[in-house]
Amino acid sequence: MDIYIDKSAVVDEGARIGDGTKIWHWSHVSSTAIIGKNCTIGQNVFIGNNVSIGDNCKIQNNISIYEGVEIGNNVFCGPSVVFTNVKNPRSEINRKKEFKKTILEDGVTLGANSTIICGIKINKYAFIAAGTVVTKNVNSYSLIIGVPGMHNGWISKYGIKLNLPKKGNGQTTCEMSGDKYMLQNNQCVMIGKNGYSE
Repeated sequence: MDIYIDKSAVVDEGARIGDGTKIWHWSHVSSTAIIGKNCTIGQNVFIGNNVSIGDNCKIQNNISIYEGVEIGNNVFCGPSVVFTNVKNPRSEINRKKEFKKTILEDGVTLGANSTIICGIKINKYAFIAAGTVVTKNVNSYSLIIGVPGMHNGWISKYGIKLNLPKKGNGQTTCEMSGDKYMLQNNQCVMIGKNGYSE
């Protein structure tokens, strides 16, 4: 397989890693983790058991991805993103059977130092701004900013803020890609250049 693993990294026996993936300095991949093709795992990253990461993901430096996290394809996790997997941790109480599932769908971006509270779903191509704390489910193409994270508009697959109202209905075109987007009942969908829906 065409995989690069830095000599300082630890990949436990049984971990599944796709072709073209690079794992950099001082990272650790646990034995039942799954990493897709053409991913970049930055320095000082921990990937826990039963974590799945899709193809073409970029996991930047200093991130721990704990059991219960599922990451789709083409996801970007900026430096020092924080994931949790228990809602009410206590050092003296073992809650390993209470891990909450966190799902990131395809194309999600998590900005540097954002925090993702466990048990939520971030839908496709949502954009979480740097430093944001996400405490609840996020709609597709939604831009989330602040502590706690609040909906601040809509963002295209290309990563450009869309000229749509925060709520309600509307239609617009991404100024960079030419793709069309429709907002209906507070849900944003890409309808494409030719009217197809994604």
